[in-house]
Amino acid sequence: MSEMTQHDPATAGVTVTGDAAKRIAFLMQQEGADAKLRIEVQGGGCSGFSYGFRFDDQINDDDLVIEQEDAVVLIDETSLQFLGGAKIDYVEDLMAAAFRIDNPNASSACGCGTSFAI
Repeated sequence: MSEMTQHDPATAGVTVTGDAAKRIAFLMQQEGADAKLRIEVQGGGCSGFSYGFRFDDQINDDDLVIEQEDAVVLIDETSLQFLGGAKIDYVEDLMAAAFRIDNPNASSACGCGTSFAI
């Protein structure tokens, strides 16, 4: 992880696995030179909150910026309150290929893995 952060990633405790970093870097190349993966926590979903993934070419002043290998992940300050200590992974199995967030702050999650409760 890089020192190019407004918040210290070690303090936030958010980690990106090697598999996730490789997939993010691949997707960033497909999106264009300025694309970075933004991970957000949004209200809604079957358990109360849901994870959102989108590409963004802007880095905001309150963003946590995680750089690993050729991947760049952005997390805004509000979402970081819910994602502290989370591990971002990319998993491929017989059923699907998807990003998976192991979030220690979630008290429960739905079966789809994109919705959680605090």
